[in-house]
Amino acid sequence: MTRKAVFPGSFDPVTSGHMHIIKSGLLVFDEIIIAIGQNSNKQGYFSLEQRMSWLKSLYADEPRISVETYTGLTVSFCRERGAGFILRGLRSAADFEYESVIAQTNRTLAPEVETVFILTDPQFAHISSTIVKEVLKHGGDISSMVPSVVVKPVD
Repeated sequence: MTRKAVFPGSFDPVTSGHMHIIKSGLLVFDEIIIAIGQNSNKQGYFSLEQRMSWLKSLYADEPRISVETYTGLTVSFCRERGAGFILRGLRSAADFEYESVIAQTNRTLAPEVETVFILTDPQFAHISSTIVKEVLKHGGDISSMVPSVVVKPVD
C-alpha cells in the first residue's frame, strides 16, 4: 500500500520552511503531491505559473514528488488522487490551533483522509509566505527565507 500525501498551500512564495516540511515528509510518505490551491477570491502575489515553475524546478530530480493545482476542498482533491493523508507544517502553537480546526473539519468530511502534522525546524519557525511578501514589498533581503530559485520580481 502506497502512503500518498497531499501538501496543500498557496506557496506564494515557497519558503525554506515549506521545503523542510517536504523533506521531512519524504521520510514518512512514499509520494507527496504539492498541491497549490487556487482561490478565485484571492489574487496571489506571484502568478500561479511562477509558483508552479519554482516548485517543479526544486523537485525535478525527486520522482516521489509531483506538483499540481486544485480548486475546491482539499479532501476532495485527496480522494481524486488516491491520497490518504494531508501533510501540514506547524511553526507554533497558534498554527496548531488553526490547523487542528481544519483537520477536524476534514476528518468529518472525509474520515478516510488523515492529517499529519510535522514541526518546522526552529530555524524556519519565523518564516511565512506573508512575512516574505512584506519583506519583498519593502525592498528587504529574503535570501535566508526562500530557496534560491525565488527571486525578487522586477518592477
